[in-house]
Amino acid sequence: MESFNVKTQIYFGDGSLERLSRLNCHKVFIVTDPFMVKSGAIKKITDEVSKGNAKYLVFSDIVPDPSIEVVVKGMELMMKFNAEVVVAIGGGSAIDAAKAICSFSAKVQNKIESSVKANKKIKFIAIPTTSGTGSEVTNFSVITDKSKNIKYPLVSDDLLPDEAILDAELVTTVPNTITGDTGMDVLTHAIEAYVSTQSSDFTDALAEKAIKLVFENLIMAYKNGNDIKARKKMHNASCIAGIAFNNASLGLNHGMAHIIGGKFHVSHGRINAILLPYVIEYNADLKGYNSIDYTVAAKRYSEVAKVIGLPSSNVRQGVKSLIGAINKILRQLDMPTSLKETGIKAEDFKREVVEMASIAIDDRCTQTNPRIPRQEEIVTLLERAFYKN
Repeated sequence: MESFNVKTQIYFGDGSLERLSRLNCHKVFIVTDPFMVKSGAIKKITDEVSKGNAKYLVFSDIVPDPSIEVVVKGMELMMKFNAEVVVAIGGGSAIDAAKAICSFSAKVQNKIESSVKANKKIKFIAIPTTSGTGSEVTNFSVITDKSKNIKYPLVSDDLLPDEAILDAELVTTVPNTITGDTGMDVLTHAIEAYVSTQSSDFTDALAEKAIKLVFENLIMAYKNGNDIKARKKMHNASCIAGIAFNNASLGLNHGMAHIIGGKFHVSHGRINAILLPYVIEYNADLKGYNSIDYTVAAKRYSEVAKVIGLPSSNVRQGVKSLIGAINKILRQLDMPTSLKETGIKAEDFKREVVEMASIAIDDRCTQTNPRIPRQEEIVTLLERAFYKN
């Protein structure tokens, strides 16, 4: 038996932030990053909360790859403040940290509550300021163990936000490099969901739409951050892809990206973008030039090519067209096309590559990859992506 679930209530379009003035609560705990406070952008949130006559406390210690220590600090502050609503505003790091704070706090609170008193449910609202992670509608959270340089993906329905607010005005000032990185993360989410072993008619429809939106709007958003139409479309694409992969899961691309990011602290979306053409080629597993015995993954990639209007008179051509189109986008985004170009030193990569391959195999995302990889195959993939061969 299969299932499809969308728990999160989504508010989007002009004026969507007004939702924060109608929370009907007394205390709001806001989780964000230092830039949101320093830039003054946080006022868009606090002003709306204040209109609803609620008090608020801002926790702005969130940094990229949030650590276990940051989550614990946030838990302590939130519980002391006795918050009724948690609002996460920022990129994937802020939302992921808030997810962990809410989930772990609830577990702690449930243990200390008396059996007579009903457990208090804290409402969790996620407001993304980048168009990439889809974290506002997923049950995933990635927390980093700084001592081991390892990212731990947490997966639980307890992590799903109750509400998500999509306001494209919040992303118009995002630098073009981040727009490119996060946009390619959206594309990777959608493509991996489409070829996942847990894909369904429901997730396919969402993945196809997200892929189409990315191909139609990412370059425009990258070249002109004030193109509000392109920004809205990419913001929607990110959320749509998030719903797709939250139900279908992902694949080897993310399995490798998690550990590479944990080891070398390169942007998650950028790593995904670099790996994507190599992973598609690996999963498709094309053999010879006249084969009619194509893998299921190859056929699926060819279907993606058709969705976005690429040449695909046969499966082989469809796969090759998709890889070519992705490489073209990388060039248009002025993005590195190898891991080496991101600044990772060759000697450091060689030292870590075998362990990274081993960890990637055990990553939850890899479990739904359409092709079951062996460790030596992942090592080869990583080496190809590093040296660009």
